[in-house]
Amino acid sequence: MNVFRGPTQFSAGPACALTIGNFDGVHRGHRALLKELKEGADERGLISCVMTFEPHPKEFFSPEAAPPRILNLRDKLAAFAQMGIDRVVVEHFNKAFASLSPEEFVSEILVKRLNAKWILIGDDFCYGAKRAGNFASLKAAGEKFGFTVSSIDTILEDGERISSSALRAALANGDMTLAAKLLGRPYGISGHVIHGQKLGRELGFPTLNLAVANHLHHRKPATSGIFTAQVIGLSDKPLPAVASLGVRPTVEDEGRVLLETHIFDYQQDAYGKIVTVELLEKIRDEEKYADLDTLTQAIAADAKHARNYFQKKVYV
Repeated sequence: MNVFRGPTQFSAGPACALTIGNFDGVHRGHRALLKELKEGADERGLISCVMTFEPHPKEFFSPEAAPPRILNLRDKLAAFAQMGIDRVVVEHFNKAFASLSPEEFVSEILVKRLNAKWILIGDDFCYGAKRAGNFASLKAAGEKFGFTVSSIDTILEDGERISSSALRAALANGDMTLAAKLLGRPYGISGHVIHGQKLGRELGFPTLNLAVANHLHHRKPATSGIFTAQVIGLSDKPLPAVASLGVRPTVEDEGRVLLETHIFDYQQDAYGKIVTVELLEKIRDEEKYADLDTLTQAIAADAKHARNYFQKKVYV
């Protein structure tokens, strides 16, 4: 899969089948669209291409009010690659891009730069300044410029629309079962294992640490608390664990967002490695404890809860 940071990195190349969106979470609705894009591209003899945005448009227009990111860019690109997408354009969403009229977006971006011949979009797709363009106007533009446009119907779960907003709500509520249903997989966060304060080791629970805020561009993650978890990337199978995602209220004041994961019965060095921590079940919210002894007792209880989870259920 080829990744381009903005279409200006290349002139119009091979004709492509294109879809456009933020794809935060790459949930089941997104995956249905990407699957249809790939199949349609193969049928038409086109390369499959995804245009996505960095930052998220809501972060550009209202950074303080923007919702938390579900996935970091690395995880999003990995999901695209897993779906067999040939090319991804990560468009820098800035003032100039946001100011493009629907007509300019079509002629300059879709036609001249991306060479789109078939465009597949969701049923709520809008484009151009002030979201003035829609499916009807895009289809009319296709007749002028020689590309076709199709849309895909919304995917439902128990009668409700599968969307990034619904997924964020499930994560915010700590409903990891619903989140996994919407995603089609457990919710996970990936990143490099970094050095921490080694406090967990001193307390008898050594942890792998990931700096989440740096990846998600928000101080507030999509979910927080203490979780039963599993770690991907250190073994040929997932490793059972207990994880804390949040701001470490007992031992820090500055509010750094960290994902700290204690893998059961694991002693190897993992610093610098890229791992994915999947959050399977929320145990409880974060709490601030009066002293480290009380914190240690709470961690021990959380670890026992997580071990019992794996004893009762085969993890995948």
